Amino acid sequence: MTIRSEPIIIGFLCNGCSYTGADLAGVARLQYPPNLRPIRVMCSGMVHPNLVMEAFDQGADGVIIMGCHPGECRYIVGNEKALGRVEFLSLELEGLGIDPRRLALEWISSAEASVFAQVITHFTHQIQKLGPHNAAKHA
Repeated sequence: MTIRSEPIIIGFLCNGCSYTGADLAGVARLQYPPNLRPIRVMCSGMVHPNLVMEAFDQGADGVIIMGCHPGECRYIVGNEKALGRVEFLSLELEGLGIDPRRLALEWISSAEASVFAQVITHFTHQIQKLGPHNAAKHA
């Protein structure tokens, strides 16, 4: 078994805001760790808990969900739904022996490229400090 030196982070980014913010960060050539594997979703509220658990089961070291700021969701209450799901998942992860700090929820607007880069940098460093996630022991 090969141990990775860098963590893999799965990111679920809402199409309207955070994915556009990530795109702007790339266009602006902002520097942030290359650990994020972005998955574009229509809304952060559409990220089902099973998707998050599957990411961990498949070996992700961290999962971050990024959505529109409260009050700015194109689906009205999608980000509120995402918040409730993350709170639920944090308890579930803890019950499974997975550090809940491996899951994060952040609000990023389409114009916040620098915030996107800072959030990814901070979350990557946090996951690096936690070390690799051993999915096999939780299966």
